[in-house]
Amino acid sequence: MGSLAVSEEVVLSAPSVISVVDDDASVRVATNNLLMSRGYVVHTFASAEEFLDSIHLEETSCVVADVQMAAMSGLDLLASMRVRGYQAPFIFITAFPDDGVRARAMKAGAVCFLAKPFAAPSLIKCLDTALRGDSCTCG
Repeated sequence: MGSLAVSEEVVLSAPSVISVVDDDASVRVATNNLLMSRGYVVHTFASAEEFLDSIHLEETSCVVADVQMAAMSGLDLLASMRVRGYQAPFIFITAFPDDGVRARAMKAGAVCFLAKPFAAPSLIKCLDTALRGDSCTCG
């Protein structure tokens, strides 16, 4: 009574891997610190190209990307990943919120779209939504 059978095992799930892609170092550091404090494994990248060339591409559970970056935008990054067959959910962040860009991001498959500076709970809510595979109810 009340004891576990020998064949029962407790399976711990691995923490989700979040890739943060933003050309602003202060945003990368702050987002990294927030997500690590919540138990996520976090990798940060200064550009979309750096992320696409990384060894962490395949293990990424979710991408948090800036919309406007120098060479390749966040929207271009999303399109490139989909062409390559990667289906990780995307959360877009931007210092220049615009309804047209938001609409394009959501149509392209983004889970959430947040304006910088965003509140930590907003990003966490979006991340929870993305990792569950739900539709956007945030940002």
